[in-house]
Amino acid sequence: MSKSVIKKPLPIKFSRYLPAFDWLLNYRSQFLVGDLTAGIIVTSLLIPQSMAYAQLAGLPPQVGLYASILPAILYPLIGTSRVLAVGPVAVDSLMVAAAIANFSPQNTSAYLALAVTLAFLVGAIEVMMGLLRLGFLVNFLSRSVTSGFISGAAVIIAFSQVKHLLGLKIPATESFSELVTLIIRNLSQTNWLTLALGIVSVGILVYFNSPLVKQLKQRGWSDRQILPLSKSAPLIVVILGTLLVWGLHLDDVAGIKVVGNIPAGLAPLTLPLFDRQTLQSLLPAAIGISLVGYLEGYAGGQALASKRREKIDPNQELLALGVANLGAAVTGGYPVTGGVSRSVVNSAAGANTGLASIVTGLLVAVTVLFLTPLFYFLPQACLAAVIITAVYQLIDVKTLRKMWAYDKTDAIAWLTTFGAVLALGVQMGIMLGAVIALALHLWRTSHPHIAIVGRLGDSEHFRNVLRHDVRTSPEVLAVRVDASLYFANAKYLENFLTQAIADRSEIKSVLLVCSAINLIDASALEILESLIADLNSLGIKFYFAEVKGPVMDKLINIGFVADIGRDRFFFSTDIAMRELAGI
Repeated sequence: MSKSVIKKPLPIKFSRYLPAFDWLLNYRSQFLVGDLTAGIIVTSLLIPQSMAYAQLAGLPPQVGLYASILPAILYPLIGTSRVLAVGPVAVDSLMVAAAIANFSPQNTSAYLALAVTLAFLVGAIEVMMGLLRLGFLVNFLSRSVTSGFISGAAVIIAFSQVKHLLGLKIPATESFSELVTLIIRNLSQTNWLTLALGIVSVGILVYFNSPLVKQLKQRGWSDRQILPLSKSAPLIVVILGTLLVWGLHLDDVAGIKVVGNIPAGLAPLTLPLFDRQTLQSLLPAAIGISLVGYLEGYAGGQALASKRREKIDPNQELLALGVANLGAAVTGGYPVTGGVSRSVVNSAAGANTGLASIVTGLLVAVTVLFLTPLFYFLPQACLAAVIITAVYQLIDVKTLRKMWAYDKTDAIAWLTTFGAVLALGVQMGIMLGAVIALALHLWRTSHPHIAIVGRLGDSEHFRNVLRHDVRTSPEVLAVRVDASLYFANAKYLENFLTQAIADRSEIKSVLLVCSAINLIDASALEILESLIADLNSLGIKFYFAEVKGPVMDKLINIGFVADIGRDRFFFSTDIAMRELAGI
């Protein structure tokens, strides 16, 4: 008889703060192949992307590699997603460049020190938010704002790489309009061989991403067989471009810009700048990067977790991403988060546990130790092609179309944020977008849906008179408010009732249907008391129906129910209308 293995639960302090203990202590041998395969495939995607994103951030390519080692190892030890691939991403890289550009020239030691400090601040902010359980704060960045922001940032990212595709010498600028103007003015200086190399690179990446996949599926290949080939496109572009430039000496004879010397070996221990002025200057950008980075990482991890029937803890994710950023800061890196596209690849490649991410980090470390000389002749045009093909899918026009068809206020928030990012830059763009989204939310809640209702046939149900054929009473005005009442919308209800009563001279009673009211705050209660007093002076009585228990408890405790009379409250709209109107 075989003995069953009883899995003992871990102590709460370990399972809560170090979720890796769960999969480490219960690791199965059949997980290993999938984890190793996924780790290798993600590495082949991460190496060219991390160097390209470092270039986007205004940093040397090796900094992107440094930021892909320790964070990839630390995150799976603390994070609750088993497939999230942590490392440099495009939007954060752009935000880093925008944050530091005013303080130091790119590709300098001072610039790198600021990037390290920014990673430290981002990590500290995320850890603090995680400890204080403030993961809910990202809910203030609505879908319309985040989609518009990322789409605008993607456009800026793509245009920022055009100069590398064209082989132009254009100074870095935060202004999108200035960037476009500089590109147009310098078109005559285009290096046509660089452009050809960039276009071929983009073509290869696009072909591997979609047409090749369809062709292989038609030939009967499985998704597991197609994935390693289709996702190796960035590495193939890097290898082919490097060999071409090296073999034909195109950097000398054609002026094609190459990455150049990349120092071999791991980065030395780095420390952030702790002077007060630097920290204060970088803090606003660090807060923005923290929120945007967490939102991207958490959204990707949550989407993949739901498909795998797993759960992730938003506050624990803040801790994990914060520790990953602190790891990047002490190893010469810059801010990181969970990359959605790489995480999807990680999951599809067969990752079962966080070991896949650890394998990726170790393989990147091996690359930094022994293989960096091979990247000397890597053309910058190839890295630009990798960035452009990675970010063009972030331009989320589909979401804009849906919002325009469903709710134009959300679409306006999307367009405003998108335009603000292009006109004002990424930091001001997302701040303005958040303000607009909050203003639209306040406008919505201050103008709740209010319906005059009547009885539907002979049933106990009451519906909107504008939507259904219902029976009403000329003497009783029954009104349903589909929102809680608070200081911002109570006056709107008062104005609605005042106007409705003015239009109906026979009204003797007003019935407020409270089935959708979960809260009445002090300001709204004061307005209701004033309204009831005014209506009493006109000989019109005010009644309530379907008041929820918690709301009723507060009204009783404050003495409101006793003041206007317990007989003014009805259990249901049906009972109220039968007694008040006889219908």
